[in-house]
Amino acid sequence: MACVSGTTSLIFLNQTKLNPQKGHHYHHSLPFSAPPLTASLLLPRTSLKRRMATPVVVKAETLTIEKSGIKVVRNPPESKLTELGVRKWPKWGCPPSKFPWTYSSKETCFLLEGKVKVYPDGSDEAVEIAAGDLVEFPKGMSCTWDVSVAVDKHYKFE
Repeated sequence: MACVSGTTSLIFLNQTKLNPQKGHHYHHSLPFSAPPLTASLLLPRTSLKRRMATPVVVKAETLTIEKSGIKVVRNPPESKLTELGVRKWPKWGCPPSKFPWTYSSKETCFLLEGKVKVYPDGSDEAVEIAAGDLVEFPKGMSCTWDVSVAVDKHYKFE
């Protein structure tokens, strides 16, 4: 009996032994623990080893967008964040909300968490920012923040 699932299967192997004293056969079952039965177990051993030894590397590309005076760097390299000293900047956060804001000086921030649509005054288009974005807001900009997912960010005013 074999069970196919995501857990370990218990298989009983029937063995026949000869009892020399009585001249007859008898049967007994021995438990045998086996890994789950999957398609990968049906591959030749070398193929399976090769597949398991090849790591899957997913690298996020850095992308810079400038829209309505707001500069957004998506997935900045850690070296850039270290160079700027981002992790030493003060933190600020807010729950989902909508509010107006005016920048009296240039702000650079790095979103640790959150999702926001920023609507610069005089523009119908929103600039979307989210966790992992390094963002620069120019001095003098007035806008409305529409926070859909609570924000936690490091920030620096110049």
